[in-house]
Amino acid sequence: MSANPPRFGVVGAGIVGLAIARRLTELGYPVTVLDKDDHVAAHQTGHNSGVVHAGLYYQPGSLKAKLCRRGMTLLEEYCAKRGLPYDAVGKLVVARDESEVPGLDEIERRSRLNEVPALRRVSAAEISEIEPHARGVAGLHSPRTAIVDFVAVAEAYADDVRQAGGEIVFGAEVTGLQGARVQTTAGEFGFDRVVICAGLQSDRVSRLAGDTPGPAIVPFRGEYYKIKPGRSGLVRGLIYPVPDPRYPFLGVHLTRRVDGSVEVGPNAVLALAREGYTWGNVAAGDLWQTMMWSGFRRMARRHWRTGIKELYGSASKRAFVAAAQSYVPDLRVDDVERGGAGVRAQAVDADGSLVDDFRIHHRGPVTAVRNAPSPAATSSLAIAEHVVGELIER
Repeated sequence: MSANPPRFGVVGAGIVGLAIARRLTELGYPVTVLDKDDHVAAHQTGHNSGVVHAGLYYQPGSLKAKLCRRGMTLLEEYCAKRGLPYDAVGKLVVARDESEVPGLDEIERRSRLNEVPALRRVSAAEISEIEPHARGVAGLHSPRTAIVDFVAVAEAYADDVRQAGGEIVFGAEVTGLQGARVQTTAGEFGFDRVVICAGLQSDRVSRLAGDTPGPAIVPFRGEYYKIKPGRSGLVRGLIYPVPDPRYPFLGVHLTRRVDGSVEVGPNAVLALAREGYTWGNVAAGDLWQTMMWSGFRRMARRHWRTGIKELYGSASKRAFVAAAQSYVPDLRVDDVERGGAGVRAQAVDADGSLVDDFRIHHRGPVTAVRNAPSPAATSSLAIAEHVVGELIER
């Protein structure tokens, strides 16, 4: 490295932005992270399910598949090194009836090609041995799928950045980008290179740098219920249905958290604001921008029936819980209470297709992570290797 290494700015103090900043500081580059909020992991990182994915679902050969498997290994090692909780509770994907077996077969095919560790096909009887309250005709068991506290992981990344001489500036909302000069509400910053990891705002910030309009972010809120403590024994680890292959969402599932609680969810309903965690969070400008995106209108025309079904589940506790009861029949409506919610930054192309893989754009001195959905938290250290490798090459 030269005596005057390039200075990097990273926009976004979520887990991906912090992982990239950490990797840059590891290599000796001066880094400043800018974030509009007053703490790390304020949005997607701080509202996700805490699952460390093993790579079951992703298209073999995709960035998601490659970086998930690498990221899982790196994250397990990192948590061990830092003394952070990492519990391989295992995931069970359940085919509820024969109509779902072909979907399970496809997940198994992808899992084998993605080299998911210790994966095994299980029978109806074996489902009950793994999860006594689950029912189905067949399943896939991934014993290495784990749970962590991703907020604690993000905070540890931030500590690493600071200890290596990097800086994190809060209250710095980006208002302009001219080359590698960044205008923010906390002042102007001059860098040699800028990396945008702005999550729910990624398209907006990228467009400030002259990037393409698409893909645009359409925010989907995922709502959760929590199983009451006296009934949390219904779930030992993670129980998932066979997902609908048309969507990047995995369907309502049951997730044990590192604190011992168990969540049911999430659904996927259109959020009325980019950071709309409740129905009461409405931002007219955000909603108008969503409606005006041609890709959203095309998507809505194709999938409006599913949208109505998700809205019904949001409005009806009984309907929401019924989705989980279909493979955990012992779960009762009275067993659950309202939990939290997260908002997924779902990238949608102009043709209405939901972008499934990670997508990274380069424009002059600016690199934009335009789409980093689940398993981005799992993959964060591997994404950092990948993005920083590209930066150095460029």
